[in-house]
Amino acid sequence: MKSAGLPRRPAVRLTALGFGASQGGNLFRVRSDEEFAAAVDAAWDAGIRYFDTAPHYGLGLSERRVGAALRARPREDYVISTKVGRLLVPSPQTAHLTDEEGFEVAADHRRVWDFSRDGVLRSLEASLERTGLDRIDVVYLHDPDDHWQQAATEAVPALVELRDQGVIRAIGAGMNQSAMLTRFVRETDIDLVMCAGRFTLLEQGALDDLLPAADQRGVAVVIAGVYNSGLLARDRPPANATYNYQPAPTEILDRATDIAQICQSHHTTLPEAALAYVRRHTAVACTVVGMGTPTQVRETVRRAAADVPADLWPALESAGLLRSP
Repeated sequence: MKSAGLPRRPAVRLTALGFGASQGGNLFRVRSDEEFAAAVDAAWDAGIRYFDTAPHYGLGLSERRVGAALRARPREDYVISTKVGRLLVPSPQTAHLTDEEGFEVAADHRRVWDFSRDGVLRSLEASLERTGLDRIDVVYLHDPDDHWQQAATEAVPALVELRDQGVIRAIGAGMNQSAMLTRFVRETDIDLVMCAGRFTLLEQGALDDLLPAADQRGVAVVIAGVYNSGLLARDRPPANATYNYQPAPTEILDRATDIAQICQSHHTTLPEAALAYVRRHTAVACTVVGMGTPTQVRETVRRAAADVPADLWPALESAGLLRSP
């Protein structure tokens, strides 16, 4: 599996396919430690060497599981990223409840937004403790949508200082929008961004702002949410497919179905095309896909390696279903 270096700072190298570890936090369903560890093993065997997690995922459970699964691996052989901006504060009064943000875990902590310098340092220290690793390679600001001022003026300088000291190796921001990511690219000293759901086979809004800015500034783009939260994950979208973690609107479902039909006529599938499309842009260094079982890993690797015919793209463009990168 090929690797792509960050354009400005090649000290950090990301495999073209990355392992998204949100399912390690019991996203939407409970997974055992053994099942998730087997998924990481399968990813490693397939050549994946970039693993992404966050405190938000299962109130720290994902970080603990990722750290346990990687701890015995040679530390120089992989890259791990986590995120800052949500501090986990003990909440014993709600420990008997289930987390309300989609993770099947006890609500024994609560998330507190904090993009201050102190919050960044505390969050990173806690992540190191949970993972049990000697360092985190890449640190993203996590969903700072409502916190631009503090994130840009306090969190980014704190991360720059840590990067300059060699404590971490690269810094960035991860969001479900492209507009603010573009501001981070243009106005701050970051190395990469993680853009979830806004540059996919279904929607290409990031072509208008983020991707040109990233190319111009030499900032790498990591694409997440490539299936638009499930809508593009099957050969034909089911009637109950989700989009942005909600039931897909009829017009969006119809558009995805039209794309799937053209994919089929070109002897490929919707998820194979979804993975191939985002790789075509020069700013894209890596695609992170959420995986939680060995079967999911093997299927993702197979899809990513599929030979998608070049004439698919002009066919989709002619049908008004796609913009060329």
